[in-house]
Amino acid sequence: MLDKAKRLIRPSARSGVPPFMVMDVMSAAARLEAQGRRIIHMEVGQPAAGAPACAIAAARAALSDATIGYTETLGMPSLRRRIARAYREWHGLDLDAERIAVTTGSSAGFILAFLAAFEAGDRVAVALPGYPPYRHILSALGCEAVGIETSAETRWAITGESLLAQHRIRPLRGVVLASPANPSGTMMSASALADVVRCAEDAGIAIISDEIYHGLDHAFAAETAARLTSDAIIINSFSKYFCMTGWRIGWMVVPTPLVRAVERLQQNLAISVPALSQIAAQEAFDGRAELDAIKRGYQENRRFLLESLPAVGLDSCLPADGAFYLYADVSRFSADSHDFAKRMLEQAGVAVTPGIDFDPLRGSNFVRLCYAGSAPDIREAVERIGVWLKG
Repeated sequence: MLDKAKRLIRPSARSGVPPFMVMDVMSAAARLEAQGRRIIHMEVGQPAAGAPACAIAAARAALSDATIGYTETLGMPSLRRRIARAYREWHGLDLDAERIAVTTGSSAGFILAFLAAFEAGDRVAVALPGYPPYRHILSALGCEAVGIETSAETRWAITGESLLAQHRIRPLRGVVLASPANPSGTMMSASALADVVRCAEDAGIAIISDEIYHGLDHAFAAETAARLTSDAIIINSFSKYFCMTGWRIGWMVVPTPLVRAVERLQQNLAISVPALSQIAAQEAFDGRAELDAIKRGYQENRRFLLESLPAVGLDSCLPADGAFYLYADVSRFSADSHDFAKRMLEQAGVAVTPGIDFDPLRGSNFVRLCYAGSAPDIREAVERIGVWLKG
């Protein structure tokens, strides 16, 4: 009977995606903390601050006064209208709220976008280095993620030229763009983004724009692909700027021809997004003063790291234009970023993410450090790293 069960119950081939290493690092750090160790977390892209006070107050009121049930599949109409209004406030755009879909974090947004826009076997371009779940979700859905190597010459972003070069080798069906990008924090200028969008549209390549770090732009203002075309799928989230990671809520701006497809998929995959998170998210837009103060803290952490890390030996980082990450070259210390990060965690008590998670080709030379933590933790992390590297 046991042998029969083993034959019947086994993982599917599509489930054989690589792990999202940052979560493995987080788990390893938690095990050390359970042993009484104090670990400084610079691995996961999570703000140390919580949701703005106005969002918390709205959630508390809802728990006291309202029935928390299903909402409309694409989200509460009032929240969809508030998100559309934000594009007018941020970018001067008038978006139809009917094109807004509220999702269970940006993660669900990517699943819905890939399912709605692509067929199994479609080839979709992603930047290297880049967010690992782009590749992993596409693979699980039967699509082929096509990595396009970036470099300092292109400011670590996909260009129109590099996209079309890959398209000529074998046709692409889509491309995922991200600005600010994870893990680098590098941003595309408005003109660079416009160039990629134009080339993609001319070639018939669908565009998915990851804009979850909008609001966390330090070098210059982030541009939205929604200004450049009504045919791009925009993915955004309340997790990063709004400090609501655990609330698991995000949104999409969906091209009109795909709205009903996204709605049907969400009906079947999730029914709706948790109502409590939607209620809190709607009010979070009124917490801008609190959130901008948190952003200024990130900027101070960024300034401190860029000044202090070179003194301890980490003197080469990609341009940190936005988000809250530094992507640091550790090749002078190790050719194996996974081992390097493991030893740093165990010996220095600082958790960082190995670059091999973000770039299977060159990531062995890099680690990602998140600076969304408290200023005292960031300063202590640098001290620990410096002592550890000097050994």
